[in-house]
Amino acid sequence: MSKMIQPRLTQLFRFVRCSYADGVAELVYAFDDGEELVEQIRFPNPPALQAEYAAAFDAALKLLHLIAGVSYYKAGIPPKIEVATGPLDDATAELLDQLYLHGLAEFAYRNGLDLRGRIAFPRGGTTHPVGALNLPKRTLVPIGGGKDSLVAVEAIKSIGGEATAVWVGNSALIAACAERTGLPTLNIQRELAPRLFELNRLGAWNGHIPVTAVNSAILAVAAILYGYDSIAFANERSASAATLEYEGQQVNHQWSKGYAFEQLLGDWLHTHVASDLDYCSLLRPYSELAITRAFAKLTPYFDVFSSCNRNFRILGPKPADRWCGQCPKCHFVFLALAPFLPKPRLLSIFGRNLLDDEAQAGGFDALLEYQDHKPFECVGEGAEARAAMCALSQRPEWQEDALVARFRSEILPQLDTTQLALEPWLEASAEQRVPLRLRPALATIG
Repeated sequence: MSKMIQPRLTQLFRFVRCSYADGVAELVYAFDDGEELVEQIRFPNPPALQAEYAAAFDAALKLLHLIAGVSYYKAGIPPKIEVATGPLDDATAELLDQLYLHGLAEFAYRNGLDLRGRIAFPRGGTTHPVGALNLPKRTLVPIGGGKDSLVAVEAIKSIGGEATAVWVGNSALIAACAERTGLPTLNIQRELAPRLFELNRLGAWNGHIPVTAVNSAILAVAAILYGYDSIAFANERSASAATLEYEGQQVNHQWSKGYAFEQLLGDWLHTHVASDLDYCSLLRPYSELAITRAFAKLTPYFDVFSSCNRNFRILGPKPADRWCGQCPKCHFVFLALAPFLPKPRLLSIFGRNLLDDEAQAGGFDALLEYQDHKPFECVGEGAEARAAMCALSQRPEWQEDALVARFRSEILPQLDTTQLALEPWLEASAEQRVPLRLRPALATIG
């Protein structure tokens, strides 16, 4: 048996091998000559893989191995990366270089690291063009438990689209949301290598990883295995906006939810897996405020949804009532829904009035980018939050609440009022790569 190692002192990160059998994908990694780190992805009730899908499945599985490795690579960030099967073609290496650099930018910022020039996947391999597989015309829709994915589900249902609600992990809250959609469900399990937690105890680097990219790669494998021609996430326009800039580099908590990654992965799947496997975000043309306005009409979900990230921690306490009321996600969803819901309805969802609590001022200031940068969370742009707060400041039922009154007297006089209108945020942009089959669903959102 190999020895346990100090991850920060390692020189080499190795993608050792990947395999699939009986519904279980096994992804194996190692640092230097240390012990193998073995992750497992479990696909429930898997059908036998069709022979004509074998090459596409193999390509998707190899990409999953390479993308999921980000969880382990970041433990040591050694200077050299080695892929046991040999060098990658340029498009694959470029996708991974971009993902690891930008997807780990927040991790690097928080740990005082600079990964520029350090991440270099081995290049020089070749690839062969792929054609269409005539995949069944149905869609995997990832469910996250929050408002955005439910808006996407209802948009696809409204055009009679065949779809399955899918999620990775064992969150009871997400399961309840998925069940409420009325769609067939698919629950995939991801089991991180137990040794990763040992490495953390030995002083590994730790922090945020681009988990949406990992889940996207898992769903690409699932699409081929179960037979789906599209994967439709619910990532909004503002996911592409950086959280902050640090030493000349854009740091975006949501980079793998942004349009740049969507384009990279969508193009890669077309050229390396199947030309008829589409990967997109159905909500890409819309701001958070536009999506929240659409969600405000979906009352059957009000008692099951939650965007509060404390529900989804691997470790640590979870809120008793779906909303902690303290985190940036709670703050933003409350603020974004407020212009579009009757006040009593909103207070009944959250169980309290977050805008009438002076202790929450710092959290809302960060959303407004007032004396602080945007939180490292999946929240809308500062300008969006300012537009929502400005709208509330003009409504009698909100004007007396502590933080709205403070906004009117202290913050609003410092702002350019020509930039505070709500309406421009409700217009769709042209930026999207939704396949033709699903485009009619867009008309139901705006």
